[in-house]
Amino acid sequence: MAKKQQRIHVGLQCGACKRQNYITERSKLNTPDKIKLSKHCPQCKKHTEHKEMARLH
Repeated sequence: MAKKQQRIHVGLQCGACKRQNYITERSKLNTPDKIKLSKHCPQCKKHTEHKEMARLH
């Protein structure tokens, strides 16, 4: 029987322009809360806070 996956794919949304710019993975066990990262937004052309928005399949 296969193990249940512990890592999930999530999309990161820019805090300023609200566009989804990045896709990443996170561990459900190590980081149960939603993640926030400072990343470069190509539409805003500056570093902004990107928040986890949705679980991807």
